[in-house]
Amino acid sequence: MLDLKRIYWTRQGLRLAYSAVMVWLAVAVLNALMSKTAPVTGTGPSTAGEVLGNLVNGVVAAAALPGVAAVVLGIVAAVLISRDVRRRDPVRRFTRQQRREGMARAGGQCELEAGFGRRCTRPAEHGDHFYPWSKGGSTSLQNFVAACARCNRAKRARIPSPGQQQRLERRRRDYVTSGALVSVGERQPLR
Repeated sequence: MLDLKRIYWTRQGLRLAYSAVMVWLAVAVLNALMSKTAPVTGTGPSTAGEVLGNLVNGVVAAAALPGVAAVVLGIVAAVLISRDVRRRDPVRRFTRQQRREGMARAGGQCELEAGFGRRCTRPAEHGDHFYPWSKGGSTSLQNFVAACARCNRAKRARIPSPGQQQRLERRRRDYVTSGALVSVGERQPLR
């Protein structure tokens, strides 16, 4: 079973941490630029080179720690992305049989959300990977979602939230025949 919650919240946490580090970096640089260094008494007027050198040294010192944090977060994100690439299913397109079964399961109607948790009322035109193929989602019937063109474009390659997964599974119970699969989302094992 796909642990969508953990994956989703890890990605959201990384995005939030990266945004916080960027704000920290911007504030540190602005503080370094705005700080007024008191002139040392007893010395003559400073040259422009000395003033500029002091300013650059202050900015570099202020940006060192947030810069290191940004680099560490970038490395963590790169590792996650490389793992996604290694998870990719060698088959990208759903087979005709999977497409036929998935569309029949959905009754030919889009299964994605139109707003406020409601099911979209447009006819399904596409077979979409609920868990995106580019992020390691498998090309299987469990990961197949019938989607209209509008919802498919709006979803793009985003990882759906755990709430979206739960709402889709809850909606599927209303229209899927008993004994059929209502769970959604499947991830390829790491190669």
